[in-house]
Amino acid sequence: MRVIDHYDAELRRHNERLRAAAGVRPGDRVLDIGCGGGQSTRDAARAAAPGSAVGIDVSAELLELARRRTADEGVQNATYERGDAQVHVLPPGSFDVVLSRFGTMFFADPLAAFENIARATRPGGRLVMMVWQSRERNEWATAIQEALGARPPPGSLDAFSLADAPAVESLLVAAGFTNIAFAEVREPVYYGPDASAAVELVRDFISTRELLLRMESAAAQRAVGRLRATLAAHQTGEGVLFESCAWIVTARRAP
Repeated sequence: MRVIDHYDAELRRHNERLRAAAGVRPGDRVLDIGCGGGQSTRDAARAAAPGSAVGIDVSAELLELARRRTADEGVQNATYERGDAQVHVLPPGSFDVVLSRFGTMFFADPLAAFENIARATRPGGRLVMMVWQSRERNEWATAIQEALGARPPPGSLDAFSLADAPAVESLLVAAGFTNIAFAEVREPVYYGPDASAAVELVRDFISTRELLLRMESAAAQRAVGRLRATLAAHQTGEGVLFESCAWIVTARRAP
């Protein structure tokens, strides 16, 4: 699946930072929230052996991909469950580490979700999640949005819902976590080897396809032209790169 391959490549540097912050140790039991294609779950499983890692996601299609890749890579201590971590029944006090790579921003009821996650974490266990800072601090969002000439429709999923550090701290305390800390991550995101590949990639996003379909033909052509120019302006010797700004949020389950 091309978009998932891109997603893993786009966030390669972020993934390295998250993996270091998670500090998964041999014997740990790990839960990966919003695991998608399973890259972060497989990484955690390798570090946890002879422990285990469980990935949870709402997408059956992505979980099938995750299972195939886990089998292909010979990772035997990673499993996957389909569900929304807000309401999914998780074994209480079972996980030493709960991690998430940009998978916790979309809960309908964040407090209920983090309470459920806290119940699944052993006392003293760790939560390590990566979330985006505000839209305005993420060039990949603002530049592409400006090029396409449209904001996300009202009611769409908000990738920046956990950007406000004081609000997130209050949320996690209310859910049962303590020792909450924020580390800033400023790493470029990768949109392909060159502008032509990046244009095809962005046009393949569901949000982009839907937006262009709503436009008249001439307007859609102009939008694609602006997109091509924006992506070309960000082409470097390492590919098409945009600035980004994220948090790694760490916390411990209160005793």
